[in-house]
Amino acid sequence: MSENAKNEPARIGNVLHPVPDVDAAVRFYSTALGLETKFVDGDRYAALDAGGTTLALAGPAEDVTGGVPAASFKVPDVAAAVAAVVAGGGSVVREPERGPHEVRAVARDPWGTTVVLYGPR
Repeated sequence: MSENAKNEPARIGNVLHPVPDVDAAVRFYSTALGLETKFVDGDRYAALDAGGTTLALAGPAEDVTGGVPAASFKVPDVAAAVAAVVAGGGSVVREPERGPHEVRAVARDPWGTTVVLYGPR
């Protein structure tokens, strides 16, 4: 990892919201709140534009948090971010794993809040 990547702060890439039915959730958030669809991957995942933040609707196949909504932080190195979370008093829920679009891990901060850490493959 380059020195710049190590010093690059994490940023919230999306808010992950597990749903049992992606299509129904897209219809709901589009109709009720006027969110525009950015991307849909069948019944696995949809990204909606929530005014500069992405609402990531995760179907059962992509629910990595066990049904818990979570901020997803984009980081340059997922393994290094997981190590930093643990060193800071957090814990690992799911070790880094290669997904269809990125590497991701699930962790909890010292107060029990679930976060997703994701980055390039």
